[in-house]
Amino acid sequence: MIAIIDYGAGNLKSVRHALKELEIEAFITTNPEELEDASGIILPGVGAFGEAIEQLEHMGFIEVIKDQVDRGKPLLGICLGMQLLFDKSFEYGKHKGLGLIPGDIVRFESSVKVPHIGWNQLEVTETYIDDLINENIMPLDYVYFVHSYFANPHDQQDILFQTEYGQTFPSAVKRDHVIGMQFHPEKSGRVGKQLLLNFGEMTK
Repeated sequence: MIAIIDYGAGNLKSVRHALKELEIEAFITTNPEELEDASGIILPGVGAFGEAIEQLEHMGFIEVIKDQVDRGKPLLGICLGMQLLFDKSFEYGKHKGLGLIPGDIVRFESSVKVPHIGWNQLEVTETYIDDLINENIMPLDYVYFVHSYFANPHDQQDILFQTEYGQTFPSAVKRDHVIGMQFHPEKSGRVGKQLLLNFGEMTK
């Protein structure tokens, strides 16, 4: 059963509803101890990086998440949840992240309209063409975005998908069993459901 972390900054019900439609068992939790018995973890998120990481710290989730990842448990970060996976963010200051994927969170250049809202295409990087997470994902499939900042990984091998919006940016990342999706799979129709289904397979 997958644990969906509730720290006051996520589309919890829509994520759980999407998993339910896929017949993937999941539960929402505010208790870090409940991550121990979960088969996988989803870290959703909408809002500001600094406030989110402070809330995770206050609720006691940070060290537990890191411990569960060290033990090999699959983790999926969605939107802000993906950004929290990185070392630090420059959103309204400088904030330390979970440090699970080396890199920074930076703002789009002023030459494009922000936030980046709407449907855009995914391009799978060569590193992950044959990865389980990409099963039944077609070239240039569309997914739904809402964000003003994006990830800048230190290691290009961590980039799962990339997308064009004024520049090429990582729209999803993967390091071993840690995955981040900048878009919202729970709002991305067939493609998003397939990605959630693939993540569910990783937790078995």
